[in-house]
Amino acid sequence: MQVMFKVVLDVGCGTGILSMFCAKVGKASKVYAVEASDIVEQTKVLVKHNHLQSAITVIKGQVEDVEIPEPVDLIISEWMGTLLVFEFMIESVILAREKWLKPHGAMWPSHANLYLVTCSAQELYDNKIHFWDDQYGLDFSPLKSISCKEFFEKPICNHELNSHDCLSQPLKVLSLDMKLVTVNDLEEISKEFSFVVTKGGPFHGFCAWFSVEFGGFGDEKQPMVILDTGPGHRLTHWKQDLFMMDCPLSVSKGDLIDGTITLTRNKTWRRHLRVNFQYKIQNITEGTTQAFQKTFPLWR
Repeated sequence: MQVMFKVVLDVGCGTGILSMFCAKVGKASKVYAVEASDIVEQTKVLVKHNHLQSAITVIKGQVEDVEIPEPVDLIISEWMGTLLVFEFMIESVILAREKWLKPHGAMWPSHANLYLVTCSAQELYDNKIHFWDDQYGLDFSPLKSISCKEFFEKPICNHELNSHDCLSQPLKVLSLDMKLVTVNDLEEISKEFSFVVTKGGPFHGFCAWFSVEFGGFGDEKQPMVILDTGPGHRLTHWKQDLFMMDCPLSVSKGDLIDGTITLTRNKTWRRHLRVNFQYKIQNITEGTTQAFQKTFPLWR
C-alpha cells in the first residue's frame, strides 16, 4: 500500500473517515487528524469505536494554530468546493504543506484541474423565465427581467449537466500542482478560453467542474487515480456549476466563443470570490461579433 508505514496529516478531517481509511486500509504508521469544528468530539468517539486510537491522534483546532509533533509523509484533505476553490480551504492545506510536509512528501489530491464548457440549459430557462409568457392566459412577461436577476445573478451550484447540452468540447482553464501552488496564486486567477461551437443551439452560458488526481507515491507506471466531477462521470455531491447569461443567443456549428474567466478572491470575506466572464461570440456565417460581460458573486 502507498500509505503503509507513512505519517499522515488529515487537514479538516470532519468525522475522520479519510484518517480511518489511512490507518485501517493503508496501514499508516501514524495519522494526525485535525478539525476545527465541534464535530471533533464525535470524531474521537468514532476513532475509538473503530479501535484505531493507537494509530490516529485527533487534534481540535485550525491547522494554522495547532502543533504537529513530527514532519509528515502525506497530507490529505477534501478541500475542494464550488468552482474548485470556493471557501478557500486550500489555503489551510498550503500552510500545512509549508509547515509539516517532508521534502519528498506527497499531497492528496496532488493535482487539481478546473474545466469549462459552453452549454444550453433550455429546460431550466423555460422553467424560470419562459413560463411568465402565459399565466393562465395572462401575459406576465414584464417579470422576466426580475426573474433573470433573481435566479441567474449567482451561479447554480447543484446543476446536473447532460453531455447533450454541451455546445463545444470542454477546456481545462486551470491546473494546480499542490506541491507548488501558493496562497498568493489564489488571489486572482485569470485564464483565457477559446471555444469552437460543435453543436448549434441556444447558448445559455458556461458550465464548470473539476477533477483531482492522486499521485506522488508508488510505481509511476501505475495509472493515477482520478476523481472527475464532470458530465459523463459518476455523479458526486459537487455536481456541476452553471453560470447563466441574462439572455440566450443562438449559435451555429463553427462559431467562436472567445474570452476570459477571472476568479477574484474577496479581500474582506476571505472564503468568497467573484467570477467574471468577458467574451465575444463570432458568428462565422454572418461575419458579426458581439461582446458580453457578466460577474457572478460566489457568494459575496
